[in-house]
Amino acid sequence: MESAAKPSSVQNLLLRALLFVVSIFLLRFVYVVTLRGGSCGGGDYCFFTNLAEVATPASSAATASNPSYRALWTTLEWRKAVGYYSSVFQDLIAEGFLSSASESLCVDTAAGYEVLALKEIGVPDAVGVAKKSAPPLVVGGGEPLRLPFKNGSFDFVYAGQSLDRSKQPAYLAAEITRTLRPHWFLAVLTTSARDAYSLNSLTELFPGCIIVLSREINGMNSPEPLQEIVFQKLESAEIVRPKKGSSNHCPLPEHKLQIIRSAEPLIKKEPLKPWISLKRNIQNVKYLSSIADINFKQRYVYVDVGARSYGSSIGSWFRKQYPKQNHTFEIYAIEADRAFHGEYRTKKGVNLLPFAAWVRNETLTFEINHDPDNHDVEKGQGMGRIRPIGDSNDKVLSGNVHAIQGFDFTAWLKQTVTEKDYVVMKMDVEGTEFDLVPRLLKTGTICLIDELFLECHYNRWQKCCPGQRSPKYKYTYGDCLKLFTSLRNSGVLVHQWW
Repeated sequence: MESAAKPSSVQNLLLRALLFVVSIFLLRFVYVVTLRGGSCGGGDYCFFTNLAEVATPASSAATASNPSYRALWTTLEWRKAVGYYSSVFQDLIAEGFLSSASESLCVDTAAGYEVLALKEIGVPDAVGVAKKSAPPLVVGGGEPLRLPFKNGSFDFVYAGQSLDRSKQPAYLAAEITRTLRPHWFLAVLTTSARDAYSLNSLTELFPGCIIVLSREINGMNSPEPLQEIVFQKLESAEIVRPKKGSSNHCPLPEHKLQIIRSAEPLIKKEPLKPWISLKRNIQNVKYLSSIADINFKQRYVYVDVGARSYGSSIGSWFRKQYPKQNHTFEIYAIEADRAFHGEYRTKKGVNLLPFAAWVRNETLTFEINHDPDNHDVEKGQGMGRIRPIGDSNDKVLSGNVHAIQGFDFTAWLKQTVTEKDYVVMKMDVEGTEFDLVPRLLKTGTICLIDELFLECHYNRWQKCCPGQRSPKYKYTYGDCLKLFTSLRNSGVLVHQWW
């Protein structure tokens, strides 16, 4: 009986040893699949790998001993997100934009998926920044437009879709560029930048960088693809690019040519019934914001030159009909007629300039006349036009004349907007367009305007008096057509307005 018991105890010992070894490998397998996403680093024995490897250096000990991090990082949500970003970063490694030695920053990463992905694929020196901290992967940035890092701190910056989410992408882009070392790379993901106009707007956010990669990739939680764009920072981020208003002509790059080619054609033959033809043409207008993505601008500005009443165009057209792509516009109303000034005091979000847009600062005469063809005159007022004091070239059509202050419109526009802003302008100035537009073209200030709705005034046929032209203006329809053509040839998207 004793001899039979000995083999049984030996078998039990062997069985226990075997179960112990199997348990080790099972635990190793579970670790690899759940925590490491199915792969181990070369030469690692994954079961004994310290979890601190995926934490920041300062918090590695705390991470290794904190089971809450282990539980969080092994959830389905985390594994899906980390797996997605791991794939994105591995492609960037293959392209040579990222390496295991890269000091890396992930911007606006609320949870830290991107940071953990970098660490798991072998880029240990990575940190995230967001408005609120999420230890141990993400530090709090406080003010989102001031990243808490010194100049040139990183070899690789992953901006992700932070620019899409930011209300001030120009300032955020400047901060991202500041923290990047020269010659190194930053990567952006965006739902925009699919057209030449939008891509140019994005490029202008990084004036010290050049695009080295642009491609379409799959999104993580959306069937809509994303644009992945990689920039390389040049030796000096203070490279000066010519500004839109800094020369006597507008540059005509491809993105502007595409917009002009997409615009509605100009009406080249003078309409016999302009009060019908030009008004109908408004239905054919192809707005810039319906042709291209207008994201990545610093500000959005609408300037109404010759605004008249609030309901004339600001309230009835721009605020209700112009496609704004969910952007909030600053509005400026330029109107010299004192009859309308009181109305604007009650209109929120509208900045009134109670002067006349002119080519210089000087006192002008403001003439109110009653056009028999105009049935939309507000408050019993006629249409006003300005002239320099002492000008006798035009006949006065009424005795209602008073002095007003004119201001240098070109100088004001240069001081108010920049090439990084999106500027829409409507101009209805009763013939003064033949003074203002040539000056805007001559000084190059016209380059600051992205889209112009221009009503051109000429000696048109009168509705009231068949066979007679209006004596109010000396210019012809041909003169107007030349004005519109010169604007489009300069790269300005201008529309014939009524």
